[in-house]
Amino acid sequence: MIYIHIPFCKSRCLYCDFFSSTSEGLMGRYVDALLGEMEHRGEELSRARANTIYIGGGTPSRLPVPMLQRLFRGLSEIVPIEDGAEVTLECNPDDVGPEWVLGLRQTPVNRISMGVQTLDDGLLHVLNRRHTAAQARAAVDMLRRAGYDNLSLDLMYGLPGQTMEMWRTDVRELLGMGVPHLSAYSLQWEEGTVLYRMKERGELAEADEELSLEMYRLLCYEAAGAGMEHYEISNFAMPGLRARHNSGYWRNEPYVGLGPGAHSYDGERLRSSNPANLQAYIAAGGRPVAEVERLSEDEWYEEQILKGLRTRDGVDLQSLPRHYADYALKMARPHIVAGRVALDGSVLRLTEEGIFVSNDVMSDLML
Repeated sequence: MIYIHIPFCKSRCLYCDFFSSTSEGLMGRYVDALLGEMEHRGEELSRARANTIYIGGGTPSRLPVPMLQRLFRGLSEIVPIEDGAEVTLECNPDDVGPEWVLGLRQTPVNRISMGVQTLDDGLLHVLNRRHTAAQARAAVDMLRRAGYDNLSLDLMYGLPGQTMEMWRTDVRELLGMGVPHLSAYSLQWEEGTVLYRMKERGELAEADEELSLEMYRLLCYEAAGAGMEHYEISNFAMPGLRARHNSGYWRNEPYVGLGPGAHSYDGERLRSSNPANLQAYIAAGGRPVAEVERLSEDEWYEEQILKGLRTRDGVDLQSLPRHYADYALKMARPHIVAGRVALDGSVLRLTEEGIFVSNDVMSDLML
C-alpha cells in the first residue's frame, strides 16, 4: 500500500484542517522532491506491495496530468504496480474536463474519489467550495463516459443551515446515480479552521446534534435500500467494491506515505510521519527527517479496537493477547446485553444501533 500526498488546492474550504497549500507555482519543484523521496526510500518502497496506490491531498486533480504521469513512471521504476492494483485519485468536480480526463486515461488511475459534499448550491457557497451542483453532476457523467465506473463520492451532513429535506434530496439523487461507493462525514468544527473562527464570531452555528444523528440514520436506511453494504462507519459500497486501500488501513496492513505530512506504518508497532512543511520538504529534495513512533503494547491494543470496531469485520478477540481479549470482552458485555455490540464466535462488532453510539462503545473498551 502506497499513499502519495499532493498538498495543493486552488482555494481552501472553510472546514479543512488537512495539510495543504495554495502555492500552486511550486508544483514542478514538488514533483521533483517527491521523486527524490521515492529514490531515497527505494529500499522501503521495494519491500512494499503496490497493490493499492492512493493519491490524496489537498486536491490531487490540481496537479497537471504530465506531472502525475512523471510520478507514476518514477514510482514504477522502484516498485512495479501490481496487476489489478487499485489506484485511486482524489479530485474536485470543477477540475474534471475533457482534456483532463483524456490525459488521466493514460495513467494507471482506475478509481476516482470525488468530493461532492452536497448538491445544494447555497450550502456549497457557505463551505467555500469551488464547484456547483451542476458541475458535480457533469463530472460524474464525464468520468463514466470515459470508462471510470469505480467512482466514490464524498458527502457531508450537519452543515450550517442544512435541513433534513436538503439532506434527503442529496442522498437520494446521489444514490440514484448508481455510483458503487459513498463516503459520508459529519461536519467537524476543527479549531484553527476558518469555519471554527466563524462560529466563534457568531457568524455560523453548529447543526443540532440530534438532527445530525437523524441525517446519519436516513443515510444508512437509504443506502441499504439501494443495495449498499455499510462496511465502515462512514463508508458504503456495493458488494465487492469496498475501498481496498482504506480497508487496508483498518486491517493494519503496512503502508508507505510519501510527501509532507504523510504517514507510514510497518504493520506492527512502528509508525512514522513526514513533517507537514512544504517549503522544507522541497528544500530537502524530498528527504525529510521523519518523526518515528513505536507503539506500546497498550497503544497497539487500543488501535485494534478503534480500527476494528469501525468496520463490519469487527475485532477478532483471537487476534489479541489473552489479557487484552479478556478485558475487551468484559468491557463489551454491557453493550452486548444492550444490543449495541454483537459477539459472533470470537468476533466483536458493532450492531446497526451500536454504530450510532460508536464513540461511547469504543471509549468503554479503551484502557
